[in-house]
Formats: sequence, C-alpha cells, structure tokens
Amino acid sequence: MEVPARSDHTAVLSGDVLYVWGGCQYVDGEDVAFPSDEIWLYDMESGKWSRREMGGEVPPLLSQACGSFLQGILYVFGGCDSNGHTNQMYCVDLQDGKYTWRKIKSCVGAPPSPRDRHSCWVFKDRLIYFGGYSCKSVREVSNFKSFTVDETSWAMIGSEFFRFWGWNNEVHMFEPGSATWTEPHTQGQPPEPRCSHANATLGTKGYVCGGLETETIDIHCLDLLTWTWSQMEPVATPVPKGRILHSLTPTSHNTLFLFGGLSTSGQVLNDGWEFDTTAREWREREHPHKDKPRLRHSAVQGKDNDVVVFGGSHDYVLMMDSVTVLRCPSQTHCRDVLVFQTQPLSLSRLCEDCVGKHASTLQEQASCLPPRVQETLHKRMSYFRTLTELQERATLTH
Repeated sequence: MEVPARSDHTAVLSGDVLYVWGGCQYVDGEDVAFPSDEIWLYDMESGKWSRREMGGEVPPLLSQACGSFLQGILYVFGGCDSNGHTNQMYCVDLQDGKYTWRKIKSCVGAPPSPRDRHSCWVFKDRLIYFGGYSCKSVREVSNFKSFTVDETSWAMIGSEFFRFWGWNNEVHMFEPGSATWTEPHTQGQPPEPRCSHANATLGTKGYVCGGLETETIDIHCLDLLTWTWSQMEPVATPVPKGRILHSLTPTSHNTLFLFGGLSTSGQVLNDGWEFDTTAREWREREHPHKDKPRLRHSAVQGKDNDVVVFGGSHDYVLMMDSVTVLRCPSQTHCRDVLVFQTQPLSLSRLCEDCVGKHASTLQEQASCLPPRVQETLHKRMSYFRTLTELQERATLTH
C-alpha cells in the first residue's frame, strides 16, 4: 500500500511511526484537499505504509492548516475550508488506536482571527501560534506594525472594503488543559509580519525563519519564558538564500536544520543548512538528496537526531491566463520519505542496517539471534527491500 503524494500536510513522529494527515494534491488546475477522515502511518523501521479510518467530529476538508503534537494528541488549528479561512481547532488522540476527532468548543478567551500558513511552537503543555495570512476588520487592525495589509486583496474582497487581508506577527497561546486562549504581551523587536515561514522549538525558545521575499534568510528567537524577541544576526557568511515554504528542524540542543523551500526567484531549493544558535553561524551541509528539491513538505526530528522529510512538491510553475492574472501554480507532488543523517549512527544501528542491506546472505544467521533482535532485523530487511523496489520502479519510470 502506497500513501498518495501530497503537499501542505501535517506529519508527526511518535516512536518509530510517522503519522501523516491531510494536505492536498494538484488536480486539473486546482489544489484538492485530502479527506479528513483518514490518517496514514509509516513504520520507520520497516518502510511500510498503512491507512487508518478516523471518526468522531471530523474536521472539514482543510488546506494550509497548522498541525501540532502534544502529549500524544494531534491538534489542528486554522487553515481554509470550503467557506474560506477558519479559526476552528480539532484534536485527535493518536496513541489510543481509535483515531476519534473532537472539535474544541467553549474556549475561554478569544481565539486568533481566521488564518492560514501560520506556525506553532509546543512548549510546557501549551501551543503557541505565530504569524500567518489572515482576515481582519478595520476595528481589529489596531496596530499596523503587527499586520501588513495585502494590497492585492482589495480586488478579491469586492465591496467589503471594511475588511483587510494580510500578514501578521501576532503571538497567541492555547492551553489545552483549560481550553484557554491568551495573547501574551511580548517585548523586544518582533519579526516582520509573515506567513509560509518555518519554525522550531529548541529548549525554552521558539525560532522563526524566513517567510519573506528577501535576498537572504532571517532568523528570530522568542524566549518563551520572558516573551522577549531577539533577532539572530549571523556573525559570519555564507548565509542561506531568502525563501518561503521550507522547513526548520531541531537536531541538537543548539542546532537547527533548514531544508528546501522556494526562493525569491521562484526556484525550488534543494540545499540543507545547519544553524548554530549559540555561535550564531550558518553552515551548509552536504546530503544525499540534492536531486530532490522540495517545498511545502513536512520535516520532523527522528531517531538519532535525524531529520525525516515527507512529501511536498519538487517544482512550482506559475500559470498566467490571457490577461496575465495569476492562477493556481502547477506542481508535481511527492510521496517519498527522505532521511537526513545529522550525526554518526550508533554501533547497534550500523549493525542492524548492515544485516538489512545483506538480508539474502545473512538471513539464516539472523534467525539464530534472540526473538526481540530478530524482530528489529526483520523490519530493517523489509525497509531495505522496499527501498530497492522503489528505486527499481523509479528507474523504469525514467
């Protein structure tokens, strides 16, 4: 069973299982959202996919929503449904095996305005949301430093000139235990309003990276204890290109890994960079996936501080009609799982992979090992067998 290719999905990793929900696929000139009543599971050890049905208060079809994983529960906030932007929140327990959705209602405090392409830090049993593209009334736009109006949106909202569309740099916090929304008062210089950026939580700090049409990328830090913003000015060059629709993933207590995205010139990027938050230095990293540029993908921290990337798109072609009005981009979506190794593998992992790669010659010897070890090795054999099949299929396709 193969998972359908997709972009703008939610992916979380729990143990050895990667959970993939939602997203969309380009069909006949439009992005079509995947069903909300199914979730796909990928066994990182065996390389096998499986599908599970979901019930309960199933969310509507959503695109560009923000998914977060806290204490075994997946929370989905915002995005666009058939009626436009939304600020609804849904949650589902991924560890009880029931996959039952619940809509979060009767919250204390006001939720953020409807939005998409925002991000979330998970910290101390809290979900802390930043930025995004949203719609506000004139009364709601009290501070234009925290909201940049999209001037092109006037043509889209017709006669409703009392409403603004644009980008924000707001910080909103949701506490699931009490179902409470608050808007913390931050200090320092916040990032410019933005969406389609990347973010990561590292220790007690939340990081925001990119999301603006700039020549080089910027990175900002919010101390989640003091609510103080600071910009992480690199102390040396080189620095990655500016970009949107990329990913940023923790790989140690002081490093973040940036991958892919869309450059300001419209190029889908395949570069990988490591940012040292202590030294404030960028360093480009060599990796085996240079032939797989990617945007609108997901990235999570895996075993041994690997970075696990799933899906996304490897091209982005803007289409224009006869009067040069921008239409939907044409994209080719992906279904592969890419693993970026950020540190040397353990001796046990090297041995497991060695047996997995040479299963045909070592299978008999492996059968003499303890049952628990055999189970692990059988999964690694399955993983490398699946990988070989996919590579052979790709070769025949090309």
